[in-house]
Amino acid sequence: MAALWRRLHYLSLFRSSIRFLFRINPSVAKSHLWTGVLRSGVAPLVVSGLCAVPFKQAENLSHDNLVRRAASLVTDSSSTFLSQVTLALIDAITEYAKAVHTLIALQRQYLDSLGKLSPAQEDAIWQVIISQRAEVNSKQEEMKRFESTWVTSVRLCEMAAEAAYISGAENASVTVRTNILLAQSQVEEAQKLSLDAEKKLAETKVMEVEKMTQYAASQGSNNDEEEIPEAYLRED
Repeated sequence: MAALWRRLHYLSLFRSSIRFLFRINPSVAKSHLWTGVLRSGVAPLVVSGLCAVPFKQAENLSHDNLVRRAASLVTDSSSTFLSQVTLALIDAITEYAKAVHTLIALQRQYLDSLGKLSPAQEDAIWQVIISQRAEVNSKQEEMKRFESTWVTSVRLCEMAAEAAYISGAENASVTVRTNILLAQSQVEEAQKLSLDAEKKLAETKVMEVEKMTQYAASQGSNNDEEEIPEAYLRED
């Protein structure tokens, strides 16, 4: 609120100065220099201060001009938001994929070591696997959170592009739509990493069942589930 009052105060001083100059020399009203000042100085104050200012003195500074400028600002802001969220989502997807691959490596390492580990070594591996499963779940939740924000940012950009097009700011509309397509392409490329990791994790679980069954059979305990640690068998 204080910032708004300061802007209104500065605007009042600016307008008073302009009226004073007009009284001294009416030709100032037609000066290209002051037209430029009005365009670059007053228009932002109108946007930020949300106050009505008469623009009769300036050429080509109609409401249509101001609406187009405002639409361009909206497309710029929404594009920046989309860019930041896209970067965050891609990083989150990458970290999730890394966590899944680490889990896969741990599980396969254990399966390759069946019957070769001491109880203490087995317990140590279980603790690492359980910890990594928790890490995978955490990274997945973070990824889903950014996915939700990213979808919202895309919708925001689509609305900004539509508003810019309707207001006559065609270039701004085209730019933000291009940014949307680029962001979607980048996210789709990153999502291939997570899909590939999840596919390999599913393959590892199939391998896990097969090897555990073979190991149990070799120990003469096909139906003895206590031979397989419960922490390893439970669902992620």
